[in-house]
Amino acid sequence: MNFFNFSINKILTREQSILDQARIRLLYYGFLLAIVGLGALFLSVYLQNLHVLTLTAGGILVAIVALFKYLTYKPHWHTISHLLLITGTLLNLAIVFVILQDVNIVTIQVIILIIVFSFYMLGQNWGMFFTLLNLLPILIFMVMQYDHNYFIDFKPEKADQSTTIIAVFANFILIIFIHSHFYTAFLKNIQQLKNTGEEQATLNIKFERAIEKAEKSSQVQSEFLSTMSHEIRTPLNAVIGMSNLLLMNHPRPDQSENLEILKFSANNLLAIVNDVLDFNKIESGKVVFEKIKFNLVELMQNICGGQMIKAEEKGLLFKLDIDSSLRRKVIFGDPTRLTQMIFNLVSNAIKFTSEGNIWVRATCLEDRHNNITVGFSVKDSGIGIRKENLETIFEPFTQESITTTRQYGGTGLGLAIVKRLLELQGLQMHVSSKVNIGSEFSFNMEFPVSTEIVVPLKELVTETRQHQLQHTGAELELPESSLRILIAEDNPVNVMLMKKLFSKWNIVPTIAENGERAVEILQYGNFDIVLMDLQMPVMNGFDASIEIRKMTDPAKSRIPIIALTASALFDIRDQVTSAGMNDYVAKPFKPDELMEKIQNLIATVE
Repeated sequence: MNFFNFSINKILTREQSILDQARIRLLYYGFLLAIVGLGALFLSVYLQNLHVLTLTAGGILVAIVALFKYLTYKPHWHTISHLLLITGTLLNLAIVFVILQDVNIVTIQVIILIIVFSFYMLGQNWGMFFTLLNLLPILIFMVMQYDHNYFIDFKPEKADQSTTIIAVFANFILIIFIHSHFYTAFLKNIQQLKNTGEEQATLNIKFERAIEKAEKSSQVQSEFLSTMSHEIRTPLNAVIGMSNLLLMNHPRPDQSENLEILKFSANNLLAIVNDVLDFNKIESGKVVFEKIKFNLVELMQNICGGQMIKAEEKGLLFKLDIDSSLRRKVIFGDPTRLTQMIFNLVSNAIKFTSEGNIWVRATCLEDRHNNITVGFSVKDSGIGIRKENLETIFEPFTQESITTTRQYGGTGLGLAIVKRLLELQGLQMHVSSKVNIGSEFSFNMEFPVSTEIVVPLKELVTETRQHQLQHTGAELELPESSLRILIAEDNPVNVMLMKKLFSKWNIVPTIAENGERAVEILQYGNFDIVLMDLQMPVMNGFDASIEIRKMTDPAKSRIPIIALTASALFDIRDQVTSAGMNDYVAKPFKPDELMEKIQNLIATVE
């Protein structure tokens, strides 16, 4: 700020509040009024030859001018207010105790002026402080004067009536100005608060509408994905299912080759659909991580079993290295999501490696008895990644370059899904890569360790089947052939597929074209298990399952129900469970996976 500035406009800024601007204006115009009033008082007492009052008025006038200049140079209104109140207090006490040795109307006005100014400018605490600082000495003086106990060796000066009139008039003008100015400022502040409140209310309404719109949009998106998933998966289910059935009929070599190509292409399309749906689920934040028991060694072997075959078909050496200390440990975690992450990393490694090796490692980095930290690593000798592209490869629908996309294919979602799944668990992916040498992707994950001994699922199923054979005596007959299965399915293609599939296991299922018909058939028939499609006319699978659970016959109300769904709804597992179903299989399903779930549920009931 320029030292020679005298304009109030240059010391007011937009950053200041309405009250702060009012305080600065009060000081600015109040100083001007005070200078005029003090100038008149100075001339009055000077003409009366009152030397002490003249010096006092002159000193106060100089102080007011100095404070005014300080205000226009640096508008520190808080500091200036303190200095002004201290000056006024000293002046008031000096006039009462020394100069006039009396309390008159001017003294009362000065006290009122100090009280009003201190509260408006500095707030309640400082206002009370300066009020007491001025009132108490005056009250003490009045008591001493009343008892005739106040005497000092100084003859008081006495001004004429004109000086009193000037002082009273000037003080009234200042008091009125202060009240008027702050009244206007308070009104503006209240109006601003009102406007702000109205704007806030309007914004809140808009915000609520935006949230409602976003929720509706999210719901519409979810329903759209569910519908599209159903529409895409339903024909895929038929294509993949029929391919499996034809391959099980021992076709000619040329037919087998064509069927393998058909199945491979359908599975690729299914993988793309699944990646898009999974990524959308992850981005929406609706992924819930399970905490179930599993054996890490078995899981890694299952993940890499099929991938080893793919690697061998490309002439690659696939090596799976699992820490021996992990073999006897049963841990808690989400095997499905871990499978998804490892599978995507291994698939990428095989895809982008034309010759050389693939290494998959699971190493126990830290064993704290109740918790272990496992390091997972997938390394290849493939094309590698340039350093400047190490960050972009984790972006959705992104690969290192257009050439890579055209040459190797894919959606560019695999690494994005892995990274998002790790981030949702507070973990990070580490990447090291060199062009034409290879890449290594690694991450560390902590698992709680179970102290229980859990029998592997395969052994449990084998024992159950052996137990069934011993009791039935059907040593040469497949146990599946005696299963009584009710299938609720409205799609004719899927019905034909299911019939052909179960005929391979010598099972003749009963078909219900909708949920209502399924409930009716189950009431009058006996079945071991129900396979329930979720989206059907008349009555859907959820309502049908609820009706079944309400049946009075315990054998029917507790019958195992497996949901067959092509839906992509994020909370499908919760919906299936809340409807009373035991498990679900996503279409298109693998025949062995479906039969395994059927056997497990029937074995559990028995």
